[in-house]
Amino acid sequence: MKRLFLTIVTLYLLGASGFSSTPRPDEGMWLPMFVERLNWVDIQEMGLQLTPEELYSINQSSLKDAIVGLASGSAPEGYFCTGEIVSDNGLMFTNHHCGYDVIQNHSTIEHDYLTDGFWAMSYEEELSNPRQHHSW
Repeated sequence: MKRLFLTIVTLYLLGASGFSSTPRPDEGMWLPMFVERLNWVDIQEMGLQLTPEELYSINQSSLKDAIVGLASGSAPEGYFCTGEIVSDNGLMFTNHHCGYDVIQNHSTIEHDYLTDGFWAMSYEEELSNPRQHHSW
């Protein structure tokens, strides 16, 4: 009885720890220059409507050209982060830690953007960052 119990527990733990036959999701970081090596049919079934050339082309305009660099100061003193331009007005996405000091500079006692966040409901309500260095 004890042996049967240990066998059941062992099989359960092996299944729970990833040795089961359950398929794993396809995830990870895809390097743009190797995008054509990916299973393009599966990617399009997931909803992507761009072609491999539109994502990454060495000689033509592609998504790679929408990547920008941010720095806290002139090189090489300033830290460096990346972002993506997502609109023709210059709207950019980046990681929170890349804009932390800029968000902090906009914050006041009345408007603690680090704690409460900020959402501009119109272009006119956006907060300007004229001292932020960037490379296009």
